[in-house]
Amino acid sequence: MRRPLVGALTTLLLTGATVAPAVAAPQPRPQAKAKAVDFAGTVALSNCSGSLVRMPGSADSDPALVMTNGHCLETGMPGPGEVLVDQPSSRTFSLLNSTAGKVATLQATKISYATMADTDVTLYELNTTYARIKQQYGIDALGVSGDHPVTGTPIKVVSGYWKRIYSCNVDGFVHELREADWTWKDSLRYTPSCNTIGGTSGSPVIDANSGKVVAINNTGNENGERCTMNNPCEVDEKGNVTVRRGINYAEQTYGITKCVGTGNKIDLDLPGCALPRPLDDEGVAAAARR
Repeated sequence: MRRPLVGALTTLLLTGATVAPAVAAPQPRPQAKAKAVDFAGTVALSNCSGSLVRMPGSADSDPALVMTNGHCLETGMPGPGEVLVDQPSSRTFSLLNSTAGKVATLQATKISYATMADTDVTLYELNTTYARIKQQYGIDALGVSGDHPVTGTPIKVVSGYWKRIYSCNVDGFVHELREADWTWKDSLRYTPSCNTIGGTSGSPVIDANSGKVVAINNTGNENGERCTMNNPCEVDEKGNVTVRRGINYAEQTYGITKCVGTGNKIDLDLPGCALPRPLDDEGVAAAARR
């Protein structure tokens, strides 16, 4: 895991053409102009990074959401298969502007959703709305894309904790990424220049062309070990294991957008929602969703 810095020892030990007529030479297609990516809308936690986010269907009047990793929870890392929904929280976040200056302290009212099963995410609901944040501080939330990212896309990993932006491309996708007791699915792999470090956990991964969040930074293989803590391994559909020392990863976020309904409320019964569900009394509900 791209582990938190504060509390790491206690909680973790821790990406058919048409032929042109002969009379006219084909013109090159204009390149999409990259969006300016900065720190506006990112947040710093006590031990991780994160972002103020809104879903495609979010309204200005909705309670705002902050997104970070599941392993950044203030209560410690969720166990394998554990899912938290609508749990009280009063956690605070430092909201940053475009130059990484702190403009406000935001406060949660609850953990809307958190897990390290299949993905690695926590969504906090705040005690204020997007409209009020915009009015008071001039900061817009980062939009979360509802589409699966594409290999080769230029991306930015924006760490509010370190106030640092990493630039690279989506190198590809991993069927299963395994680290210690946790397994994540369809993880996004960076090209080598996104050499993220501890404290970057929870950073939004932003498509440099669209300006939308496409993933959340969460881990990297530090020592070349196989499937151990801080040394995730890739497992393909046939069970073949690949270890890539020094390579870092993120968990895609498009699937989360399928599970947020009216009022920014988590609704795991929405059509297309595939996020793991909380365990039932027999501890089988999350596994049944896989």
